[in-house]
Amino acid sequence: MTYINQNVLNNLFYILVSIFFFYFLYDHVRFFQQKKVYRRLLLVVCLSVPLILCMKYPIYIAPDCVHDLRQVPFLIGTFYGGWTVSVPLLFVLLIARFMMYGYQVITVAVYVMMCICGSLFSVLFQRLTRKQRLVASAVMTFILAIAATILAIAISDFQVTQSYVVDFILVPPVAVLFVVFIIETLREALLIRSEAIKLEKMEVVSQLAASISHEIRNPLTVVKGFMQLMKAKDISEEAKEQYMNIALEELNRACAIIDDYLTFAKPFPEKSEPFPVHHELKKVIDMLRPLANMHGVQIVATLTPATVVGNAQYFRQCFLNIIKNGIEAMENGGALYVDVHVDEKAVTIVVCDEGEGMTKEQLARFGEPYFSTKEKGTGLGAMVSIRIIEMMNGTWNIKSEKGRGTTITVSLPFLLEK
Repeated sequence: MTYINQNVLNNLFYILVSIFFFYFLYDHVRFFQQKKVYRRLLLVVCLSVPLILCMKYPIYIAPDCVHDLRQVPFLIGTFYGGWTVSVPLLFVLLIARFMMYGYQVITVAVYVMMCICGSLFSVLFQRLTRKQRLVASAVMTFILAIAATILAIAISDFQVTQSYVVDFILVPPVAVLFVVFIIETLREALLIRSEAIKLEKMEVVSQLAASISHEIRNPLTVVKGFMQLMKAKDISEEAKEQYMNIALEELNRACAIIDDYLTFAKPFPEKSEPFPVHHELKKVIDMLRPLANMHGVQIVATLTPATVVGNAQYFRQCFLNIIKNGIEAMENGGALYVDVHVDEKAVTIVVCDEGEGMTKEQLARFGEPYFSTKEKGTGLGAMVSIRIIEMMNGTWNIKSEKGRGTTITVSLPFLLEK
């Protein structure tokens, strides 16, 4: 009895592992998701393995009969795949059966009958709900087991023993019910995850759309207002020029918002080439030095020579955003430090300011679209910078304390110069 029970569990183990393996490949290999024929071919392959193993390691072997759970993977494939899965599985089953135990008419008759009836039932099975499939699969397996027994008795002098009733008629429906439950649970989990990903994407899109429309509407409203004021007949030329300048500033602001969004949305350039980090950072610092002087900020740079692979233009834009944010965070002046450190594997760039810093709540939202601590900030600059760093296979870390400044650390793979 211990031997029999152990091999029943072994047979179930083969079947369940094949099911998990099928869904693992289906979930991770896009090739199997593209066409139904590929998915059914994978199902045939995955179910053929436990089908053969169940026959190779049966529940028990008697002098006149061998019992196993080969009909479970066979029926599972038939119910879920129909003719395109059941027919190949039938050939695999019969060939393996003949090679292991020889030819027997009863085996051919029983499994041909199961193939035909199960495939016809598959059309109805596919339309059922999850709960209905559980009941229908167990009931259909039991009916097929009874029909197979009657067919075996009609063809030959087949002896129905107590062990046969248990192992061939009672155990398979329970096993099929259990396996169908596992399959439906896995399918439901994949469906829920797929829907969750879609909802998350839609939420991001709607959040971006709402934020962009809000951010662009503000400068456009200002422009519209000043254009209406300029239509007045008694307005002076000096006022007109002042209104025009304000309107142009707001239009430039709207263009900057759109440019930041397009930079984030468009694909990262495929062309990458080595470039010197210290040279590019020096260009950025020289570009921002007038802005720093305006804010009373002194930029202190320690630029160790180093080379990385990427797009130099995007690299400059990344650190232009980071350093500019640091300068604008110091309303009362101060020092901003830009340091480059090199080790065997990475180039580390540290940008540290003495600005107002961020709270823990603000720090947790750093890099989110349209979150900014600045009055007229959009947050897209930080988001673009993070994306550029990640596309260059780099990592980033930010530390900040309210009233004590912010430190951003970026690590990029170091390219050894030959």
